[in-house]
Amino acid sequence: MTTTAAPPTIQQDRAPDHRSPARLAWRRFRRDRTGVVSGLVVAVFFLLGLGAPVISWLYGKNPYTTYGDNTPGLLDDYGYPTGRFGGMSSHFWLGVEPELGRDVFTQLLYGIRTSLLISLAIVVLVTVGGTLIGLVAGYLGGWVDYALSRVVDVVLCFPSTLFFIAFIPIITTRFVAPDEESPTWLRALLLILVLSLFGWPSTARLLRGQVLSLRDREFVQAARVMGVHPVRILLRELLPNLWTPILISASLAVPAYVTTEAALSYLGAGMIEPTPDWGRMIHRGAEVYSADFTYMLFPGLAMLIFVLAFNLFGDSVRDALDPKSGR
Repeated sequence: MTTTAAPPTIQQDRAPDHRSPARLAWRRFRRDRTGVVSGLVVAVFFLLGLGAPVISWLYGKNPYTTYGDNTPGLLDDYGYPTGRFGGMSSHFWLGVEPELGRDVFTQLLYGIRTSLLISLAIVVLVTVGGTLIGLVAGYLGGWVDYALSRVVDVVLCFPSTLFFIAFIPIITTRFVAPDEESPTWLRALLLILVLSLFGWPSTARLLRGQVLSLRDREFVQAARVMGVHPVRILLRELLPNLWTPILISASLAVPAYVTTEAALSYLGAGMIEPTPDWGRMIHRGAEVYSADFTYMLFPGLAMLIFVLAFNLFGDSVRDALDPKSGR
């Protein structure tokens, strides 16, 4: 009797995935079309802001020259642009500013530059300060954690917006005489320092909670038993496990500080003339919107697109870095 052998079963063993967490996160991010598109929009804004001097040179205009005084017929007898849509033309792509006749396009470009540089500086200081305080409070615990947590609570409940509006002009007068104009670098430095002073507690509280959940893990306990110095434990054992919340917090903080800086400039506590700034442009546009609504429209629309794109980008980064994300 002959027996027929059963057909061999072909088993295809899947190879283990040896890709790093960064590559896996990048793969998840690429699959998110919303994140990719928003990331491209954010990249365009960064390129426009950082390349503003080059673009202005190629364009042939700058945000400071009062073209209304030098070009006859550009403004009417009341100081408003003579052309349609704020004087838009082949020479002035987005029109000119009422009364002064400055170029709107270059003001927008340099306004991006102003907002991004200030916001990025604030985010760096807030992230570094909040991370260090959160690490120390969460790891040491005890009276150190209690004292730092109470400081965080006090700063979080402080009326920061009122402080900005009331005290930034007062601080400015301590360095500049009443009959002198405040230099741009001083206004920018004050904005960075004051906003950073009130911005670090949220990052510190977030990372403190993360450290509390990590300090009793096996790898931290093993490092303690081996006599590893606490500073080394913080920097080599805990910090690498906190990059995900740090990056997410930083990516979502940038648009928040862009709008905060613009709001302070709108209220007169931020950047002032002649520095190009979105908030200052919106403030000026609100004064002349009945005769020329485009001067307020362009900076408002630019800020809306940037903040929306950056928020969507931050959400996509969070979903990509979160292994439990279902998107």
